[in-house]
Amino acid sequence: MYLKTKTNAFIKPISNIEKLHALLQEADAILIGAGAGLSTAAGLCYDGERFYRYFQDFIDAYHFTNMYEAGFYPFATLEEYWGYWSRHIYHNRYAAQVNTVYADLLSLVKDKNYFVITTNVDHQFQLHGFAKERLFYTQGDYGLLQCSHNCHAKTYDNEKVIRQMVMQQKKRCIPKELIPYCPYCHAPMTVNLRYDANFCEDAGWHAAQKRYQQFLKQHKDDHIVYLELGVGNNTPGIIKYPFWQFVHENPQAYYVIINQLEAYCPMQLAKQSLVIEKDIASVLKEIKPYVQT
Repeated sequence: MYLKTKTNAFIKPISNIEKLHALLQEADAILIGAGAGLSTAAGLCYDGERFYRYFQDFIDAYHFTNMYEAGFYPFATLEEYWGYWSRHIYHNRYAAQVNTVYADLLSLVKDKNYFVITTNVDHQFQLHGFAKERLFYTQGDYGLLQCSHNCHAKTYDNEKVIRQMVMQQKKRCIPKELIPYCPYCHAPMTVNLRYDANFCEDAGWHAAQKRYQQFLKQHKDDHIVYLELGVGNNTPGIIKYPFWQFVHENPQAYYVIINQLEAYCPMQLAKQSLVIEKDIASVLKEIKPYVQT
């Protein structure tokens, strides 16, 4: 469809992809808010064939339907708990391969003043070259362990022990000697994920939070794009609702949401919003030629 002007000339209307590219090019700053839908678009699905490929024995035993559900199951022993979680962490954190979705996203913003706030815990941003000092992982990191009682504000890298657990487990269980315990209170260690009040916000977490707050303060009145990618309604108070508020308070700001299933914005922000109800991977692929020119 083409638009007719007063001079009877026909002009092709700008597409969402063209508008998105223009918004990002003209922005003084870009704040990316990323949820689980971004990693799903990159192929890190928690259900379906991928789940069956890696967890068939747990599915046979407990009839799990996806990794998210399995992660909340109260396993009877720590040996089996870590049998499941070591595999979950390994396949979603350490064995995950470089993919085009995150790489394409980086190509959009690498030369811009950007920052990322994400509820994802799979390390995909750093794996694909996003600067660590521009990332705020609000909900934790699969690559870290913490005391299950949060008796001290410190986390521990887990790559070595996770790989050992995956290699040495039998019948869904790891060897007892590989169970990690807190070096201070000797309680069992757990994954650094925000699933209860004992989540450990260590020094690195607080430093990232401070950088995020500084970015917000620095650009609160600028021509900034708040780019929301794959954020659902499980925790809207972390990314979605704040983004809406930031745009409402700044007439120069723009809210962009890309989501295949839940793409919408408040009516009050319609003139400052771009809503793209489409697969994130497809959008990033479509915009790529504009970035390369």
